Amino acid sequence: MTYRRILELDARLSSQMRVAEKPGLLRNLAIFFAHSGDSWIWAPALIIIWFFSDPSWRKWETVEFFGILGLAGVVFMVKLLVKRKRPEGDWGDIYRNTDPHSFPSGHAARAFLIATLATVLVPPWLAAILWVWAPLVASARVAMGVHYLSDIIAGAVLGVIVALLGLQFYQFLIDWFAGLTGFHFW
Repeated sequence: MTYRRILELDARLSSQMRVAEKPGLLRNLAIFFAHSGDSWIWAPALIIIWFFSDPSWRKWETVEFFGILGLAGVVFMVKLLVKRKRPEGDWGDIYRNTDPHSFPSGHAARAFLIATLATVLVPPWLAAILWVWAPLVASARVAMGVHYLSDIIAGAVLGVIVALLGLQFYQFLIDWFAGLTGFHFW
């Protein structure tokens, strides 16, 4: 199969998942999940929660925050290299105006990074919730017409890879951050 045919198949499958122009419950759920992976929600929320949480949770919040930050840089660089234009559509002007490139999906990458890190750093019940949430975020991005299916697959893979790499160094990050802030994580 040629590259052009793969892109055509990707566009066709993505279009079949789309609900952005169809009012109703499915569209409303897609909007909720599409926004629930926004970095401007996660980053400030993690910072605020960090100040009020138990020290044992601060480890997860710190690693998630810096993971999201590092992943944003990786996603930004890949988007600048690939420069794949987002699908046409009316919904998601904020994304289309601030970031016209769709590959890879930063939301999918972030959601899967969050779920992967949670698997190691939080109780299993929360990790399970986040593993259900992550594919819903990714799928909602296609459903709302701001990404192609291949964008979210690549984003999910990238998020897992960055999380797994980050887990190799997270104790260094925790030690450094504890030294910097004077907070302890136990």
